[in-house]
Amino acid sequence: MIAWLNLGSLLLGLIAWILPVLNISRYDKRSRNWITLSIVSISACSISLFFQICSFYERVKAEDWSALTDTINVIVSVPAILIIGTIILNVITLYIYRDRSG
Repeated sequence: MIAWLNLGSLLLGLIAWILPVLNISRYDKRSRNWITLSIVSISACSISLFFQICSFYERVKAEDWSALTDTINVIVSVPAILIIGTIILNVITLYIYRDRSG
């Protein structure tokens, strides 16, 4: 179960970063789906973080204290990087598309 949660979290984290990069690389003033892709990106980031919390919960429930103490630094730092990266990429997308004429 924990492995699936970690895999799902990784895939959703990649999606959270890939979608804004696609928005930025396919810049078009007439594009109307950039808002949808930004919302999906932020949602993927949120679900990824939820999966990490569930993974942490499963380890606590199994009383796997050694795994928790070995991985706590990663459990804290990687989600912070995910959040910061997702916010920065979506802010860049917002900045690029803010003056589009519609």
